[in-house]
Amino acid sequence: MKNRKNKNLNTNSSIFDEIVSENFDETDNLKNLKDNELVMLAKKGNKKAISILINKYKNFVRARSKFYFIIGADKEDIVQEGLIGLYKAIRDYNPDKKTSFRAFAELCIMRQIITAIKTATRQKHTPLNSYISLNKPIFEENGERVLSDVIVSTRNVNPEEIYITLELTKDIKEKMKKYLSSLEAKVLSEYLRGLSYHEVAKSIGKHIKSVDNALQRIKRKIQQTIKESYGD
Repeated sequence: MKNRKNKNLNTNSSIFDEIVSENFDETDNLKNLKDNELVMLAKKGNKKAISILINKYKNFVRARSKFYFIIGADKEDIVQEGLIGLYKAIRDYNPDKKTSFRAFAELCIMRQIITAIKTATRQKHTPLNSYISLNKPIFEENGERVLSDVIVSTRNVNPEEIYITLELTKDIKEKMKKYLSSLEAKVLSEYLRGLSYHEVAKSIGKHIKSVDNALQRIKRKIQQTIKESYGD
C-alpha cells in the first residue's frame, strides 16, 4: 500500500527549485538533527529541513547518477531526475517501516531515474531512448568504474524486458576491451568518474576536441556492442 502523500510537500510545486538554489545559515541548529527528525520537519513544509537533506545527499545523488549512461542526454539531466527521486524520498519516507532514510532514498532515486528512462523510450523522437546501467566493473583493474547490469538498445523497448546475465555482461566487457583504444579507455574511465570534458582533457593531457571525438567513438562502439549482443 502506498504511503499517503503529505500535502505540504509536493514535487509538482516550484518550491523544489527554490529550495535547491536557496542558501541557509550553516550554523542553523537544524543541521544537528538526525535524518528522521529532518524528514518529519520537511513533511510539514520546513524549507530549511528540506534544504539540509538535499544538500546532505546531493553528492550521493550524483554518485548514483553516474551509474547510468543515457545516450543523447546530458549528465545533469540524470542528476536532476535523481534529485527529484531524493525529494520524493523525503516526501514519502515512513520511519515506522524500520528502514533507514538513506536506504529508502537510494530506492527512490533509482526508481525515478529508471522511470524517466522508461518514459523516454516510449517517445520515438526523444534522444533519451537508449541507456546503459553502469553498475558492474568495466575492467578488473578499475573495479570502481562499472559497465552494466542492464543494457537497452536503441530500439523502442521497455527497459524491464531486457536483463543481462552475468555471462553476457562478461562477454560485453571483453568486447569493449577489444574495441576501445588506449585513449578511449582512458577517456571513458575519467568520464565515468564524473569529470567534465575540460577536466578529462586536462587529466589525460589531450585537447578537448580529442576528448569529444573519443566519446563519440565510444558511444558508437557501445551501440555496436549492444547490437552484437542483442541484435538489431
